[in-house]
Amino acid sequence: MEHLKMGRVLACVLMWLACVGMANAQSPQTIRKQVEASMLVTGSILIERDGSVSGLEVDQREKLPEVVASLVENSGPAWKFEPVLVNGEPRKVKARMSLFIVAKKLEDGAFRVGIRSGYFGKDAMTAEERLQEPDAIKRVEMKPPSYPMSALEKGARGTAYVVLKIGPDGKVMEAVVEQVNLRTIGDANEMKRMRSAFSRTTVTAAMKWLFSVPASDLLREQGFVSVRVPVDYEIVGNTLPTYGQWNAYIPGPREQIPWVQESAGAGDSPEAMLAGGLYEMGKGLRLLTPLGGEGS
Repeated sequence: MEHLKMGRVLACVLMWLACVGMANAQSPQTIRKQVEASMLVTGSILIERDGSVSGLEVDQREKLPEVVASLVENSGPAWKFEPVLVNGEPRKVKARMSLFIVAKKLEDGAFRVGIRSGYFGKDAMTAEERLQEPDAIKRVEMKPPSYPMSALEKGARGTAYVVLKIGPDGKVMEAVVEQVNLRTIGDANEMKRMRSAFSRTTVTAAMKWLFSVPASDLLREQGFVSVRVPVDYEIVGNTLPTYGQWNAYIPGPREQIPWVQESAGAGDSPEAMLAGGLYEMGKGLRLLTPLGGEGS
């Protein structure tokens, strides 16, 4: 029954987005294959000295669809992390988590729900929690990007995930938009233009941002730190889904960051970041096993 209830809710969410801009959109079949629904689930895990997970708790469980809460709770015990070292010794720790849950409609009408990506430890902290950390990068000047007129005229909405290369003086040396997810549908060319517009305004604004960067071994070694920032573009009068609600969107292609050498793993995606935060890359806990949890 819970699956049926979730299916009805998801069908409404996906149908709503599929109808937006239908006059200029691709075929209904193509649209159905593109549109996904997602939600961020946060909580905490207890990691043993050997890296195994002995406890998991999701935040505000009562607000989550039962199938989502169960998916996370059933997946957690199979995770294994690189042991957390304190003064060179493995320790049992409690850490924050942020998971990106995705639901996609199948051809038979059913929905496949899975955990696409996740962040653990410092990467999963809220903006407020991160500010309390002594080694946190803090914003000094972060004027929001202007809404691109071409996107505004089309009613385009979305989220741009930008990666910043920040020098010791806190200035942005480089900025690259890693991915743009849209909440508005058009044909392939229209959506490409929407993503380009959001990328341009994001990078233009980001190059003027200024931060306070604490000294660290990484900063001394490479001369910069890399930070991810999610930037929402939402038209006044519209509201984003709240915690526990599905968010319909069309995922964009993911771009390689030139100065980041290591390849991104399946669980390392900017989409699992909480809006409004600054996420220094490489600060989180390292998950050694797949996130898993594919269901329907």
